[in-house]
Amino acid sequence: METERAPEHEPVLEVAEFYQLLTAHLEQSFGRRHPHWVRGEIAKVYEKGHIYVDLVDAGSASSDTKRPVLNTHCWGTQWAPIKRRLVDDGVMLRPGLIVNLFGYVDVYAPQGKIGFTIIQVDVQSLLGDVARRRQELIARLKREGLLEANKEMSLSEVPLRVGLVASPSTEGYNDFTGQLFGSRFGFHVVLVKTAVQGESAPAQIVSAIELLDAQGVDVICLVRGGGSKGDLACFDDERVARAIAASRTPVLTGIGHTGDESIADLAAHTVAITPTKLGEQLVAMVANWHERRIRLPTQRILDAANEILDEATQYTAERRRTMIFAVRDRLRSEQRHLASTRGRLLTFARHIISSAEQMLGARRQLASAYDPKRRLAQGWSFVTNLEGQVLKGLADIEVGEVVRVTLSDGTFDSTVIQKNGAS
Repeated sequence: METERAPEHEPVLEVAEFYQLLTAHLEQSFGRRHPHWVRGEIAKVYEKGHIYVDLVDAGSASSDTKRPVLNTHCWGTQWAPIKRRLVDDGVMLRPGLIVNLFGYVDVYAPQGKIGFTIIQVDVQSLLGDVARRRQELIARLKREGLLEANKEMSLSEVPLRVGLVASPSTEGYNDFTGQLFGSRFGFHVVLVKTAVQGESAPAQIVSAIELLDAQGVDVICLVRGGGSKGDLACFDDERVARAIAASRTPVLTGIGHTGDESIADLAAHTVAITPTKLGEQLVAMVANWHERRIRLPTQRILDAANEILDEATQYTAERRRTMIFAVRDRLRSEQRHLASTRGRLLTFARHIISSAEQMLGARRQLASAYDPKRRLAQGWSFVTNLEGQVLKGLADIEVGEVVRVTLSDGTFDSTVIQKNGAS
């Protein structure tokens, strides 16, 4: 086999000279003054002040071990404003994303590498790709029935035990809890602290949902205040959507401001436009239940009790009037009866007194007829012992006994000398 002969007068270059020559040729067509757009799929990303992105050909299969790779990088001063814009638009450079990068070639001779310095990122194409991937994710979740799974969970009429996935001391957290704790109801909030933005947020949110689901709370509330699309990107994560779908507890979301709709919102049982509105909805649910089950029945019982009391009061008043009239009539009747009885008693008493006076007069006359004084005046006398006992016969007198003789005008004592009887 014949090999091609090198020109006899071609100079032999040192390695450094070769790289200088190569760099000069590359800079002439692809250098700092001649930047180009490069399109590819991100294979690997590493960021630490600067960012390093490995691009592969977007049209090659991932199983192709020989697909071309371009090592790109963007230095910190250039990367900071680019990153802020990406974050504001809700875009994050991650493996699998197809990007258009604008920059120039550089050669790093110590390692024999050709690199690509990024000076601009095509955000519009990224946004289009992000939107496409988002729609693909939504369609996939919908086909699997995951967007409706949590909506089928039964929501408690009185969700007082609230599981909260949020970052404490943030505006969204304060707005939400302010509604609950400012109400007159006894909400019990079980907080699981998580990041609500950044690369670590999705995994923490998933863990929090699973933890609260196991604790038996009435609802799980996913809360985050407003922010850029990039700040809210974690709520478009597939892992979060699947965790919501797998939860046996209704998941309620209050994320961002009006107009923000995340994939977490689509998968949730109930969606509120802001954390404040979500708190208001929970308070309204409990207030409606309290109105229907507590206040209205209590009011009906109170009204019925008042009606019974009114009826009882009327009945009591009627009975009181009846009793007053009955007692008054009875008193008048008794007074008339007493007056009549008094008259009869007076008449009967007068009759008894008159009869007694007549009888007493007759008795007085009879007693006067038998008055001993009259007999004494006629010459009679009677004898007694010194104790005043009347001596009726000789048997009552002893010889030598002193006796007292009563006459009409006085008495005298006499000593018995002798008893002379009829036999």
